[in-house]
Amino acid sequence: MKRILLLPVFAFFFLLYGCALLEPIPEEPFYGDGIVTVKFLQVNDVYEIAPLQGGKYGGMARVAYVRDSIKERNPNTFLFMAGDFLNPSLLGNLKKDGERIRGKQMVEVMNAVGFDLVTFGNHEFDLTEEELQQRLNESTFPWVSSNVLHVTPDGAKRPFETKLEMGYEPISEYKTLFVKDSLGNEVRFGFIGVTLDSNPKEYVHYGNVYKEAKRAYDLVYPKVDFVIGLTHLEIDQDVQLARELPEIPLIMGGHEHVSNLQREGNTVIAKADANAISMYIHTLVYNLRTQVLYVNSKILYLDEKIPLQSNVERVVNKWNEVLDSELSKVIPNTNEVVYRPKTPLDGTDSANRSIQTNLGDRVTEAMAFAYNYNVDAAIVNGGSFRVDDMLQGDLTSVDIFRVLPFGGTVLKVDMKGDLLKEVLDYGKSQRGNGAYLQRYKIEESSSGWLIAGKPINYKKTYTIAVSDFLLKGLDIPFLTPKNSGIVKIYEPKETELASDIRKAVIAYLKSI
Repeated sequence: MKRILLLPVFAFFFLLYGCALLEPIPEEPFYGDGIVTVKFLQVNDVYEIAPLQGGKYGGMARVAYVRDSIKERNPNTFLFMAGDFLNPSLLGNLKKDGERIRGKQMVEVMNAVGFDLVTFGNHEFDLTEEELQQRLNESTFPWVSSNVLHVTPDGAKRPFETKLEMGYEPISEYKTLFVKDSLGNEVRFGFIGVTLDSNPKEYVHYGNVYKEAKRAYDLVYPKVDFVIGLTHLEIDQDVQLARELPEIPLIMGGHEHVSNLQREGNTVIAKADANAISMYIHTLVYNLRTQVLYVNSKILYLDEKIPLQSNVERVVNKWNEVLDSELSKVIPNTNEVVYRPKTPLDGTDSANRSIQTNLGDRVTEAMAFAYNYNVDAAIVNGGSFRVDDMLQGDLTSVDIFRVLPFGGTVLKVDMKGDLLKEVLDYGKSQRGNGAYLQRYKIEESSSGWLIAGKPINYKKTYTIAVSDFLLKGLDIPFLTPKNSGIVKIYEPKETELASDIRKAVIAYLKSI
């Protein structure tokens, strides 16, 4: 008989929110007869391979340094990625040798780091079917996915595959990890991986998160002592998963971009900050005699005090040279300073998905500027800002491209007032998510939404500058060209400023 349970009550303070969580063990690992100590290191939502804020935070070379340092003290140290790393990034949207890079740089860097297990995020499926298969083939790290399948051209649903020297290997619905220490003590872990279905693609089938997680759990559970979740879900889904599978001691999750640590029953749920600004270090201590597993989760901020691991830094520098070379073909002078803000522009995910920011002010006014201000207002989804950084000092064109790696056009849309109100209400309801709207000449008052200081007239038709992504119905499901509230859509020509939102922002910033 194995098992089990979990998490005696010793509290510590999680500084970000100041709430009490469990710390059942000392920070340093301990050993002894019948004791196995394991370190699980977690990052998620990593789009940039190099450090941000002028080298102060993040960077995959720092992730590698931390992993190597901990592994030197405890060989049973493993590194996990909880989804979203192949897209989006500025570098990934550029071309090398005539092809879009599309995450190739991230796979090469992650191969150099030596990840032990990854799962899909929703943005992995931004890639085409062929592009994703190329990245899977290039990866030397293992994948796990319990609810995502590949819809093949003949309509069959099969696991995605990675290419080996001799044939292909299906991505497993679960993984196992048997850990043994120097004294011969062993603990067996299983891993399941699930992804939210927010990015529908014809070549992707998303199974029900809870049903498929339970199915994979039931398959791996008899083979191991404990099952760990590696997920890319909304936090409410992670909480529900912990309720559905209460014997999971730890869920390493992603998606929100903001660090979070909480407990649901006996399950610890952890999410790190995007772009490796932070990582979680989970210390798991298993006492074979009492069959109790202790979990201690600590956040570590990867700042300039942490060195860069040299081997990984060389790979990062190689790709940065590609970035500079390729971007110079798109932007005549990549080093040209286009703007120096008096106060830092807030490009952080947490702000732009929750409140109107000064960066949102600049981007949305630039959208109106692209049409010579011949619009009533402008809106863009806060989730399209991807730099997750405070922008200060001399800003170059490259900085603007990092903010908006997806690019896209600015559309001029005539829409009825009642639809505009519905859109704004929906954006407000999505506070904390990517669908939250940054706005120009739109504000909210106690009496409702105002445009240029006047209440919206529901019967009037307004001309709104809108990012083309918003009209695809992905963030705001009802906002599509087929909506009866859409009267007319103007798409700019390639020669017009509005044809690329990034160029519109650069031109606007240079003008003020």
